[in-house]
Amino acid sequence: MAIVTPLKTAAEQTLLQQYADVKAELPGGPAVRKLREDAFAGFEAKGLPHRRLESWRYTDLRTLLREARPLADGAADTPAVKARLDALKLEGLRLVLVDGIFAPDLSSLDDIPEGVSVQSLSEALVSPREGLTRVLSGPSVGADDTGLALNTALMRDGVFVEIAEGRNLELPIVIVSLASGEEERAVFHRSVVLAAQGSRATIVEVSEAAGSAAQQINGAIVFETGDESEIQHVRLVTRQQAATVEVQSLLATVGAQAKFDSFALVCNAGTLRQQHFIRFAGEHSEIGLRGVNLLGGAQHSDVTLIVDHEVPHGTSRELFKTIAGGESTGVFQGKVIVRPHAQKTDGGMKSNALLLNEGASMYNKPELEIFADDVVCGHGATVAQIDGEQLFYLMARGLPRPQAEALVLQAFAGEAAEFIAEEAVRDLVMHEIESWLQAREAASEVSTV
Repeated sequence: MAIVTPLKTAAEQTLLQQYADVKAELPGGPAVRKLREDAFAGFEAKGLPHRRLESWRYTDLRTLLREARPLADGAADTPAVKARLDALKLEGLRLVLVDGIFAPDLSSLDDIPEGVSVQSLSEALVSPREGLTRVLSGPSVGADDTGLALNTALMRDGVFVEIAEGRNLELPIVIVSLASGEEERAVFHRSVVLAAQGSRATIVEVSEAAGSAAQQINGAIVFETGDESEIQHVRLVTRQQAATVEVQSLLATVGAQAKFDSFALVCNAGTLRQQHFIRFAGEHSEIGLRGVNLLGGAQHSDVTLIVDHEVPHGTSRELFKTIAGGESTGVFQGKVIVRPHAQKTDGGMKSNALLLNEGASMYNKPELEIFADDVVCGHGATVAQIDGEQLFYLMARGLPRPQAEALVLQAFAGEAAEFIAEEAVRDLVMHEIESWLQAREAASEVSTV
C-alpha cells in the first residue's frame, strides 16, 4: 500500500522551524511542555486547517496564510499603543496585552478588587498549580481543532485571572490585546479565567491594531466557572488592519446552576475566525452565545461553535446577526450536541443575515446531534435583503434612504446586543454599531452625489 505524505506549504515549513527554534524557551513546566509537544504533533500531522476539513470548509487558513510571519517576542510600548488605551472609555480592571505579552506597566493593577488575583500566563505556566493542563485544554470537543492546537503549542503569554468564591464584581475586567507593530508579526496568546462558586463578573476582551502593519493573530481565552456563578463575556474586534488574519478561540466549562453568556461584536476586522467550544459540566445551567458581524469590503467573519450538553437540564441559546456589504463573506457553523443521558435539554440556535448588495455572501450550516429523547431543540437560519416595506414606511415619513437603512440595520443588530447585562458595556457596543452604520450612511450619501 502506497503511503501518501502531503507536502508542507511554505507557511507550515516556517511554523515547524519556528517551534523547533523557540520551544526550549517557551514558559511551562514538564506537564505544560508535554501539552505543547502533543498539540504540535497534532498540527504537524494535519497541517494548517483547510477547506477539506468540514469545520474549516469556509475559511481556508492554509490558503490565507501563504507565509508565516516572524513570532512576536516582546511588548512594544509605543505612543500608538498608549493612544489606543486612552481612547478606550470603559471603567474597570484593565489588563493589557501588547503583541500577546502581558504589559503590567500599562495595566491598572492598583485597581484589582478584593477576591481577584491576576498574574501573567507565563508565570502561571511555571507554577506547580494542580490541574493546570486540564484547565488550559478546555472542553474535549475542541481537542481536535488544529487552529487551537497551534495556539496551545506556541502560546507565550496572556493573563491568568481567578475570582474567589461568592465575589460579585461591580466593574468589568477588561483584557485589551493590542497589535503594536509597524512590521508584520505572528502573535500567539491565551488567557484563563477561573470563576469560583457563586461568583459574578463581566469579562470584556478588546482586540485592536495600534500599529499600521497587518498581523497574524491566534488568541484563546479559557473559562472555567463554578456552580451558581454568573459570568458575562463580551468580545470587541473592531479596529484591525484589513489584511490581518485572526483566529480567536473561546473555551468554557460551566458548572451546575450557573449562567454563562458570551457576546462578540465584529467590524473592521479583516479576516476573523471565531470558534467556541462550550461544555455543560453541571445540571440546571444556562448558556447564551450571541454576536453581531458588520462586514464590508473584502472582510471575512467565520463564527463556528460546538455546544456540548453533557448533563441533563441544560438550556442553551445561540443568536448571531450578520450584516454584509461589499464583497464580504459571513459564515455561521453551529453544532449542538445532546449526549444520551442529557435529558430535559432545551436548545435554540438562530443565525440571521442581511446582504446589502449582490457581491456579499453568507454561509449557514446549523447542526443538531441529539442522542436523547426528552429534549426541546431547534435551529433556524435566514439570509435576506433589507425589508422594502420597512424602508418605504420610514422614507414615506421624510427620512432619506441612507438614514432609513441605518435605522433598520440598527434594530436588526440590536436584537442580539440587548442581551448584554452590563449597561456600560452594552452602551459601548451600541456606540460601535452606530458608528459603523454612520460611516456606511456617509459613504452612501457621497456615492449618490
